[in-house]
Amino acid sequence: MSLVIYTKPHCPYCEKAIEHYNENGIPYTEADAQNDTEHQRDMLQYSDGDPTVPCFVENGVYLSSGWGDPPRGCVIIPDAN
Repeated sequence: MSLVIYTKPHCPYCEKAIEHYNENGIPYTEADAQNDTEHQRDMLQYSDGDPTVPCFVENGVYLSSGWGDPPRGCVIIPDAN
């Protein structure tokens, strides 16, 4: 199983999600979708253009965006290039 969590620096919802996964020993890879254009492109492709983080992709399949109940998140500013 390969879980990628796309995040944005200083996003409180991303921080809470990462904290949850760390506390529960769930392995993941964190990808900065705000500052890394390759990760940003990948995330937007998986999420069908939804710029909300945290964004969860497992084994190449989009799961969801946002964190909490109801899910909330931060929005990345897509790169114009």
